[in-house]
Amino acid sequence: MVLKSLGLAAALALATALPSFAAPLKIGVVPGAYADAVGVAAAEAKEQGLEVEVIEFSDWNTPNLALDAKDIDLNFFQHQPFLENVEAEKGFDFSVVAPGILQNFGFFSLKHPSLQDIPEGGSVAIANDPVNQGRGLLLLAKAGLITLKDGVGFKGTVDDITANPKNLTFTEVEGPQLVHVTPDVDLAQGYPHFIVASGAFDPTSGLIYSGVEDKIFNVSFVSRAGEENDPKIQQFVNLFHSSQAVKDQIHTSFAGSDKLYVLAWLLP
Repeated sequence: MVLKSLGLAAALALATALPSFAAPLKIGVVPGAYADAVGVAAAEAKEQGLEVEVIEFSDWNTPNLALDAKDIDLNFFQHQPFLENVEAEKGFDFSVVAPGILQNFGFFSLKHPSLQDIPEGGSVAIANDPVNQGRGLLLLAKAGLITLKDGVGFKGTVDDITANPKNLTFTEVEGPQLVHVTPDVDLAQGYPHFIVASGAFDPTSGLIYSGVEDKIFNVSFVSRAGEENDPKIQQFVNLFHSSQAVKDQIHTSFAGSDKLYVLAWLLP
């Protein structure tokens, strides 16, 4: 009877421990290339015995709130400057685990064939978060449409515009929603993966692009600080980087165009 009781106790202890041990790796993504690629990697991970749950968010705020709340273990939607800004604002303590995809964002118009055709008083939609707005404004400055205060870099905002020769009006929009307002404005900041996911228009039709030279803006895998070396996280990231199916999916998700992205983990 004692032996049976001990066996039952051991079985109960094991049953209690299993759910925690076998809990899936939860990864937060946004629609488009990031969700598509992680989904392919998750299917391959399952074949290796690693369960992965992919959770899709429609905005750029919730994935970090979910990570901080331990509702997810990893997210894949943000670059390092965006991460540093949100950590400073919200007090989060996160770590970049590994590089991912560096995309070539741009400005798009469904009304005008060139930047020179943007009219006096034209409407421009730009990202509403500090870093991506700053990058957009830098690109508009490069195009000669505005001038910014010296030295503001990618942290510039509309308040840092010092010259606006065409008297453009600016509307600040959540990044994932920019694709949806593009038909309503003269010019809109746009992200190819959202454009492809929406099917709204040609992501290779941008009037100007940022380029893919600055690796700091690659969308990376991010975890809570101190958890970046978790075996499940490392297994998944290593699979993601080595999988040909993931590379193929990323290419498809960027409309089969090499000009719209680079694989940041392959950069020197």
